[in-house]
Amino acid sequence: MDTELKRQVFDTEQVPAADRFGLWLDMLASTPGLMRVRTEHADNFVARSEFLDLGPMQLVRHRYPSLDGIRTRKLIQRSDADYYVLALTLAGTGIAGQDGQRGVCRPGDFTFYDCARPQELSHRGEDGDQPLRSIVAFIPYGAVPLANRRLAPLFAGRMSGTEGIGALLADYLIRLTNHPEQYHAADAERLGAVGLDLVSTLLGRHLVSEDAVPTEVRRRALLAQVRSHVRQYLGDAALSPQSIADAHHISVRSLHRLFEAEETTVAAYIRDERLARCRRDLADPALGDLPIQLVAGRWGFRDKAHFSRAFRAAYAETPQAYRARHREPARIVNTAASGVNSGGTY
Repeated sequence: MDTELKRQVFDTEQVPAADRFGLWLDMLASTPGLMRVRTEHADNFVARSEFLDLGPMQLVRHRYPSLDGIRTRKLIQRSDADYYVLALTLAGTGIAGQDGQRGVCRPGDFTFYDCARPQELSHRGEDGDQPLRSIVAFIPYGAVPLANRRLAPLFAGRMSGTEGIGALLADYLIRLTNHPEQYHAADAERLGAVGLDLVSTLLGRHLVSEDAVPTEVRRRALLAQVRSHVRQYLGDAALSPQSIADAHHISVRSLHRLFEAEETTVAAYIRDERLARCRRDLADPALGDLPIQLVAGRWGFRDKAHFSRAFRAAYAETPQAYRARHREPARIVNTAASGVNSGGTY
């Protein structure tokens, strides 16, 4: 039986107020991001951190009050320093500093560090009582296919998480950390690999030359971006290989080549995703009164006959039969419930 992703939660509210800041510091000492932290909330440090193990990458979703941190050379010697840190600010404003470079990160911004170098940070909110939130990824040196010396210009800089590859990566991290229970432990390595491809491509985009990123890494990241675009516009009947290629500034031929290694075609991927959404809606009791033609139309199928043929070819039954089969258990339950209620009136 599948188990959920491996995760660990540190919640300072599980201990008395006087012990909360100490618990947080102990947690921090167990990570590659060991820092000396100062805060005005040391007497009652209400914070929570949830760790997700994704094999080659570890994610931490943090919630904490305003703080300042510094990582010195002595602290570096006391911790595992062969890591990079990519941090996404979700709430509050962060000021990062490393190697003489400084960046200001607001909600939706990424910043990037090298754990083997001294660094400083400050995270503040506009409202002093509002908790600050961030997602941090710890990434081993060897998991990033880019030379450390080439990455140096990015340390402590700001990278947008609201557009392009940055938006796709931000959405990926937020979805994973919001609902880790939806993923299986067996998927951890693959989820981590997808995340690393997106991280490497984001870093490559912010370097002088994106060619620093290996071709296969860029291909997989572009494929993830295309798939996300398709899922976003499934309901648009005009979605096509041409519109997808135009949205990603590539040729239709390049788009088709992108899918060759996936043993499918662009059109087949769109069709399969649309059929999966239709099948989900047809089995949803809340949509039981919605005509099948409207279910198909909301996911981009304009022709009823074409939808029926495609659905039957994919699932070996008609949409009507599929919906009826998934309604049957509800009828049985309702009948039984009706019998119980009738018996109660005697």
